[in-house]
Order: sequence, then structure tokens, then C-alpha cells
Amino acid sequence: MTTHNLTEEMQGEYHYTVGPYADPVLEIEPGDTVEVETHDAFEGAIETEDDLPSEVLGDYLNPQNGPIYVEGAEPGDAIAITIESIEPRGPQPRGTTCTVPYFGGLSATDRTAMLHDPLPEIVKKLEVTTDGTVWNDDITIPYEPFIGTISTSPEINSVDALTPFKHGGNMDLPDVCPGNTIYLPVEVEGGYVYLGDCHAAQGDGEVCVSAIETPTEITARLTVRPDLDVPAPQFETAGPFTPSGRDEPAYATTGVRDDLMDAASDAVSAMLDRLVARYDLSRPEAYVLCSVAADLKINEVVDAPNWVVSAYLADSLFPDE
Repeated sequence: MTTHNLTEEMQGEYHYTVGPYADPVLEIEPGDTVEVETHDAFEGAIETEDDLPSEVLGDYLNPQNGPIYVEGAEPGDAIAITIESIEPRGPQPRGTTCTVPYFGGLSATDRTAMLHDPLPEIVKKLEVTTDGTVWNDDITIPYEPFIGTISTSPEINSVDALTPFKHGGNMDLPDVCPGNTIYLPVEVEGGYVYLGDCHAAQGDGEVCVSAIETPTEITARLTVRPDLDVPAPQFETAGPFTPSGRDEPAYATTGVRDDLMDAASDAVSAMLDRLVARYDLSRPEAYVLCSVAADLKINEVVDAPNWVVSAYLADSLFPDE
């Protein structure tokens, strides 16, 4: 199989929407590996702690590499992306986290009328290495990198790169990390894979709308799965997975909706579909099994209009697979 390098120079213009209308920047065969140089979510606009987001950021946030065309991917298939490594790159301090006016779980938004002022703007520029991120003299945050935004293209629509949706997008799933595989639905020929917005670390939910944003080099292998029909992203973890603190591999299904309960329902329903199809369980039996063994996790609550919930089920329940 071939390894392809997608550098900043080769990418040229980064994308701020995900859709079928951009020309592919790279065409690969199933099973090929790509090495991709990503920007941080601000495309480097926040250079110092004196650069306030309201002054240096415009409407263009979350730059995406791609689209990558995968030969043989047809509507109804899935594209499997196995993440092999995510390395920080660029000059120090290469990590950025901040508050942004009208963003975050505890803030008014530009779509919600409130009497109080927006939150004060705070910017932290941070040293990021594979040993960890130095927060201050007392706190070092472990380096736990993942891809914040990854997706295939919708059939017709072009979707803001800040929005999670059924094809992926800005899901901010910490389990989209080295050692794990994510499965994305295909709606256009070639899939049109976009990715970017990598994080050195982030808590589930990304509650103030900023992780440790950092430019990276991603190494990932892409394959086509015509046997796999996924209504929304699904993924396999090499372990551990965190909802119950279990140190073992798991399979997870997602729900991406504008209501948290609907997102949770979609995640569980997708897991039922998998259990019925793969393990010859009735749907009511699969429902009970999920109640006693599956774990729901809220992954993203701040990227309106949609939220992301995942349902995890440990691989150890199926030792013969």
C-alpha cells in the first residue's frame, strides 16, 4: 500500500465547510496511508495571550484538510479510518485554549437574548509535547491527542465545519485517537474525507468550546467497508473506554441531533441494530442487554445546533468474535 503526504503546501486553501463541491486534493486507494499536516482550529490566528479572539478571529474557524477521494467508495458503504499517530508540530508555544464570546455551555449565545455581558476573554498559550501540556508550575495535562473534526461529505448539503452531523464533522470525540478506528457513512462517490481541528487534550463535552488546540501531523489508514451500513459515525476503541472506567476495548455507536435525548436515543438504537444484525438477538433482548451493559457518554454539548452522544459496549461480552 502507498503512503501519501498531505502537507500545508499541497493542501493550499483549507476548507470551512464540508460538502461535495470542492475538488479532491488527494486521491488514494483503499488501504493507503495518509500523513496530513493540520492547522489548529484558529488557523494560527491566536499567536500570543494578548490576541483576543473577538479581535483576531473572523467567521472562518476550524480549517479542514481534504477532501480526500477514496477509490471504490460508493454511497451506502462506510469508510474506515484507523488512526496510527498524531504528533504535535510547529513552534512553541503551539497549544492554545481560550474563552470565546457567546460560546460555551455556561454562556449566552448570539442566538439567545440575555441581559448579562459575554464572558471575559481569556487566552492561554501552552507548551505542548508528547510528554504533556504544561498548564502551570503545578499542573501538567497528559498528551492525549485526537481528531476533533472528521467526516465524509453529505450528498447535497455543505455543512459548517463547526457543526457535528450524521456524517461526522465537529464531534470532538476523544476516542478518535491513535489506536482506534472510526467508521463514517458514504453518500458521494469517493467519500470525500475531511479532517482537522486536532487537540492535545480535552474533557468530554468541551464545555467552554475550546480544547488544547494544536497543529499536528496525523498518520491514518483509510479503507472501504461495503459490508458496513452506518447511519452515523461508529468507532472501535483499543481500550480503555471511560464511562464505567473499564480498561478494555469497546465498540461505540453515536447519535448526532439537536436534542440530547434524541441523540441518546439514536445512539442506543444504532447499537440495537448492530446487536440484532451481528449476534442474532431480538430487538427487545438487545434493548435489555444495552440497559445492563452499555454505557452512554455525552461527547459534545457546545457546538450548536447539534449534540453528540455515544453508546459503548465492551468487546469482552462477545469473546468468540
